Amino acid sequence: MNKTKKPADRLIFHVDVNSAFLSWESARRMKEGLPDLRDIPACIGGDPAKRTGIVVAKSIPAKKCGVQTGEPVAMALRKCPNMVIVPSDFDLYVKCSRAFKKICASYTPVMESFSIDEVFLDMTGTSLLYPDPIAAAHEIKDRISDELGFTVNVGISTNKLLAKMASDFEKPNKVHTLFPEEIPAKMWPLPVRELLFLGKASEKKLTEAGIRTIGDLAHAWETDIQTLIGNKNGHQLYQYARGIDDSPVKAQPDEAKGFSAETTFNEDIVSIEQVDPILLAQCDIVAARMRRKKKKCTSVSITFRTLDFRNRSHQTKLPNATDITDEIYRCAKQLFRESWKGEPLRLIGVSVTGLTEDDFEQLSLFEDPEKKEKSRKLDAALDAIRQKYGNDKVTRASILNGAQGIARKAKAQMKNDAEKLKNNLQRRQRRKTLPSLKIKQNNDNIRKNENTTIDIFLKIRYNNRKEAHWKGGNE
Repeated sequence: MNKTKKPADRLIFHVDVNSAFLSWESARRMKEGLPDLRDIPACIGGDPAKRTGIVVAKSIPAKKCGVQTGEPVAMALRKCPNMVIVPSDFDLYVKCSRAFKKICASYTPVMESFSIDEVFLDMTGTSLLYPDPIAAAHEIKDRISDELGFTVNVGISTNKLLAKMASDFEKPNKVHTLFPEEIPAKMWPLPVRELLFLGKASEKKLTEAGIRTIGDLAHAWETDIQTLIGNKNGHQLYQYARGIDDSPVKAQPDEAKGFSAETTFNEDIVSIEQVDPILLAQCDIVAARMRRKKKKCTSVSITFRTLDFRNRSHQTKLPNATDITDEIYRCAKQLFRESWKGEPLRLIGVSVTGLTEDDFEQLSLFEDPEKKEKSRKLDAALDAIRQKYGNDKVTRASILNGAQGIARKAKAQMKNDAEKLKNNLQRRQRRKTLPSLKIKQNNDNIRKNENTTIDIFLKIRYNNRKEAHWKGGNE
């Protein structure tokens, strides 16, 4: 009978590519004789002219200028005006990701892909092949660098949490350990925000309560932490602060817990007429994904982001699990109308959670079964067409009509604005012209009066001279 190994008996590596997208692009550019982006202020990002463009990865020199991953490229350029911006190349990223994971997988049969640029390796039981774990980590790191041209960090510990924390120590191209006995010296002095999965909201609450380091969190009362940030989250973060994590390295990924779709816009969204077709398109996407996985959702939520980068969300539970686009769309519309106050938006999203394969459905007296069946058949027809010809070959008429309506309304608004501008310019011109006309008229009147006065003066003078002449003649 096999005994389950205790966490202390485990050996886990976390391999993390240093600035993955930037490193992969740099490796390609160096093969082409171009400068290494890692040595200059540079980033992988979108078009600075569009606010949808964000910093995806940055070089260390760019980081020193204050550039942060996830911020708009335009904002990053204000911090670092001479920064080089390179567009994303996802085909390259997939190719490099597969290459480095292939090397990692050759060292152990159990590898978990944590993201496109991170893996966990369960090295438990490999002591005969690799008696020195640190030497094995250096071998993996150096092999990736020599064969692929980019660097990684490797963290070593007895669980996934500590291995990942270790790999985030000094970068790049380093190997670090964080075994349980090293926690007080290496982990506890770190700021509490450095703890894995601790977000900004939790950090704010903890620091306000005087908990500023991971060590402060580890030595606090768990009940106090739960009071501050909630029972479930408080328990997990309290355990993490003490280095406790029993989660296994999974060779196969877990099933998705939900599906979501988000859109960031170049122009502000300011009307319901703009929102509805966007919501419908997003609901169509998430519902199609669910049907492909033969799932149904029991919860729908909407999210939107205002111009000051504040996110708001609203969620509801469904009376019955569904995968019908129209039902999800009606729910999303209602949620949006309940939560939106009319402020301009830069992002809108829809997500579905509470996935189930249960086909049980409680019939309602207020539902139209024929209409529901028509919606289900429409979804099935769209799914079949997309599967055969591609996702972009068919679109719901409601989405097209909505987009066309928005375009017509925008065009009419632009025409109306142009007319208003023209009229305003004409009014301003008239205001400038009228005073000059009045001045001219006044000047003409003055000249006319002056001429009349001169004429009268000359006439009087002439008559006086004439009268004097006749008097002199008579005398």
